[in-house]
Amino acid sequence: MNKMIQKDKGAWAWVPVLYFTQGIPYVLVVTVSVIMYKKLGISNSDIGLYTSWLYLPWVLKPLWSPFVDLNGTKRKWFLAMQLIISLAILGVGLTIPTNIFFTTTLACFWMAAFASATNDIASDGYYMLGLTEKKQAFFVGMRSTFYRLAMITGQGLIVILAGFLENYYGDNTKAWSVTMIASALLMLSLTVANFFVTPKYESSNAVVQQKPEGFLEVFISFFKKPNIGLALTFILCYRLGESQLVKMAAPFLLDSTQAGGLGYSTEAVGTIYGTVGVVMLSLGGILGGVLISKDGLKRWMLPMVLALNIPNAMYAILALTNTTSMVAVVATVVLEQFGYGFGFAAFLIYLIYIAEGISKTSHYAIATGFMALGMMLPGMISGYLQEWLGYGGFFVWVVIAALPALFLLKYITYPADYGKKTNEDVN
Repeated sequence: MNKMIQKDKGAWAWVPVLYFTQGIPYVLVVTVSVIMYKKLGISNSDIGLYTSWLYLPWVLKPLWSPFVDLNGTKRKWFLAMQLIISLAILGVGLTIPTNIFFTTTLACFWMAAFASATNDIASDGYYMLGLTEKKQAFFVGMRSTFYRLAMITGQGLIVILAGFLENYYGDNTKAWSVTMIASALLMLSLTVANFFVTPKYESSNAVVQQKPEGFLEVFISFFKKPNIGLALTFILCYRLGESQLVKMAAPFLLDSTQAGGLGYSTEAVGTIYGTVGVVMLSLGGILGGVLISKDGLKRWMLPMVLALNIPNAMYAILALTNTTSMVAVVATVVLEQFGYGFGFAAFLIYLIYIAEGISKTSHYAIATGFMALGMMLPGMISGYLQEWLGYGGFFVWVVIAALPALFLLKYITYPADYGKKTNEDVN
């Protein structure tokens, strides 16, 4: 006989742990891998190409999101995926000292990426299943905050640890091997924590599982949405500049001044991006969410698109003027990360709007798949463009890449007050 487990039970415990866990593998695969490969001697063109391919699982996850919905419980799915991620990251750490480390670590990162994308589907589905609508809105800020704390842990603490070990061992290979093994142990600890703190909502009579439509109907209904072609083009272009900058920003800071970079140490990059940078990213995201809930999406869409892109010009200024000043670099990262967090708030609300209707969970997965595609494709060529144009010319191109999204803004449609809190929401 199934137990009666009420919705919202234990949410103060499981929401923070589940979303911190969701963020760790993403930051390891997408961001930390870039710094690791740079410090292990991989070229910018290879870093841009191969680490951008790692976005593919997040692009393709809509293809198996209905399968996750239709088979088994979300809780079993995310616990299994988190265990696989732990093993995959352990594989990265153990194979770094080998002669074929680039191939083996990429294979392990691929495994982690597929498991992480599946973990995202299951975790988001569990969140919507285990919480009432009011609590979903209430906990969205906490969910976002703990995901960003995972960014701080990855971009900051883990990179700082790697930098410390580089100096301690005098051997980058050994330092990153130990760092990745430690990251695997962290992921395993979080998996165990999720096992104990997440209630078994889906085995309860108190919860009725909402299964999606038939597999094909999920996709057909999505692509039948009004003006979906224009909406998807906008999604692909929204981060056209940022998707390239995010791949080359760390190599720019780490490269020697002779190579056009700024010559910063691994620890310095970890400290700048992973602490001050992610704090500003979080503040930008929180402020963006507050303003949209106050005034609606329409009022803030243009300012947020501009906030996402204008700070990128500061990287161009640093590169063109060869400025290595710590104050200038920190100011650039602070403004870029704050602008990214602020601008990304509008993007997330627009994705939620696109997913409205039947099969919302699967449609949201499809929309975020296109979002990931918009990061993957430009990122793949970013290293080649940087090597061709130099850092100065590359960052100028990144600024120009904002124009398509700005052009499309006047053509996309959505309710002006979408995302705005009503009196009913406040009460």
